[in-house]
Amino acid sequence: MNSTTQYYNQNAKQFFDSTIDVEMQSLYERFLPLIPKGGRILDAGCGSGRDSKAFLDKGFQVDAFDASAELKKLASELTGLEVTQTTFLEFQSKPATYDGIWACASLLHVREEELAPTFLHLSNYLKPSSVMYCSFKLGDSELDRNGRFFRDLNLGQLELILETTRVLKVKEWWETSDLRPGRENEKWLNAVLEKY
Repeated sequence: MNSTTQYYNQNAKQFFDSTIDVEMQSLYERFLPLIPKGGRILDAGCGSGRDSKAFLDKGFQVDAFDASAELKKLASELTGLEVTQTTFLEFQSKPATYDGIWACASLLHVREEELAPTFLHLSNYLKPSSVMYCSFKLGDSELDRNGRFFRDLNLGQLELILETTRVLKVKEWWETSDLRPGRENEKWLNAVLEKY
């Protein structure tokens, strides 16, 4: 188990409480119109399960996973889903199952050299021409913050990583301020990727 997973196991309740009520509507509005009505979404690195629950409430079918056993428990309780405990690269499903993959503030814990293989692996489970949402703290560094590993990215770096996959491209991107109270100075890179 890596230190980031350990961090989330030890701080699951605190993380859950600090993220569960964040207003996410502005991000959903960029992603959900691209998913067919009642379509199937994979919440990759689902954390508290907040987004999975929102998608279920809007009538979508949802599968979710997280590497943290403690967050998996909390997300399962919140959503009523059987959330899977697994990592990005160990996740398995039938190919071309999903109309969309949602990876909100989760892939930022993947080391840069593992990002292309991770994008490639997850893209196997997307239907052709389907979309994937991802977000990273805006920057260009790898660092440990309080026991968690973060890979910050800018648009150019994301595009270079995706080029090596030859299967995903940036459909649209935008920058936002952190949606959590008191964190407004932190900037995020948001992107909707398309499978081609």
